[in-house]
Amino acid sequence: MAIPKDEAEEKEVKKPAKKVSKKKDDEPKLMDLPGVGPGAIAKLEAAGIFDLMGLAVLTPPALSEMAGMGEAAARKAIQAARKMMNLGFQDGLEYVEKRKEIGRITTGSKNLDNLLGGRGIETKAITEAFGAFGSGKTQLALSLAVGVQLPEEQGGCNGKAVYIDTEGTFRPERIRQFAEGIGANPDKVLKNILVARAFNSDHQMLLLDKVSELIKDGEPIKIIIVDSLTAHFRAEFAGRGQLADRQQRLNRYLHQLQKLAEQHNLAVYVTNQVMSDPAQLFGDPTKAIGGNIVGHACTFRMYIRRGKKDSRVVKLIDSPNLPDGETVIMIDTDGLKDVAV
Repeated sequence: MAIPKDEAEEKEVKKPAKKVSKKKDDEPKLMDLPGVGPGAIAKLEAAGIFDLMGLAVLTPPALSEMAGMGEAAARKAIQAARKMMNLGFQDGLEYVEKRKEIGRITTGSKNLDNLLGGRGIETKAITEAFGAFGSGKTQLALSLAVGVQLPEEQGGCNGKAVYIDTEGTFRPERIRQFAEGIGANPDKVLKNILVARAFNSDHQMLLLDKVSELIKDGEPIKIIIVDSLTAHFRAEFAGRGQLADRQQRLNRYLHQLQKLAEQHNLAVYVTNQVMSDPAQLFGDPTKAIGGNIVGHACTFRMYIRRGKKDSRVVKLIDSPNLPDGETVIMIDTDGLKDVAV
């Protein structure tokens, strides 16, 4: 809903502050580990390891190679990290308390938010949207990049967005239109979206290390958008002979996304391409690229297709806690709109 001009200043998206909570400052850091000096820490950070969790899940040979230390010293550092992180089991009630820190980001459509549990997409989770070209996957991505900057009471996380563009579809003009649709300052909204164009799968994977560096430097990143997830993997690993290599590489990339989402309490939204299944004799033959690797890695999966009168039908096909369902939305000039079902 558009906001009257006299209220626009009050609703304007504020630039997220670069500050770290006191709780975060109290957490043990890499420098607190015994036997890990500044030189080893610099090598770990160069390899994308910025915190104890990233170190705790490594193996001694992997750490030895990355940080240039002996295997015995690497084993000692990993054991110390695991002890300081207190890795292990917790009961269900403790897990309920932990889940209270999860944030939600509005999609811009109440119908779609309700389909996803009532408040939009979750942090600490990967949400996938797949569909044919022109179905609206990128428009939803742009809407989330704007919505994440809203205050929590308005459906956002008061954070910034990272947008990894693999197909050249990011358009600042659309961001301006979406920002104006919620009565926000378009320049401030664009300033809070960090965009990178990935030109191949290696570059796409490297950019995740850059995200870790940005977070370490204090950027309040609350969503990573990958548009699209499989375009480069699909182009570079062609044919059945390279299918296993492609899936292994894609699996590693998705696990990196999962780790970032969990460690930093941020949301991940990925778009995915589709193919037509020739073995499907009845019903919709559309299938997402990536097979079971992508299916198992993504927490929420949505299928978007064109509906009647330029509407979009969004179907939730996989979720750990929500029933399957579908809703109808419209993509308007200034954002996503609801359609009576």
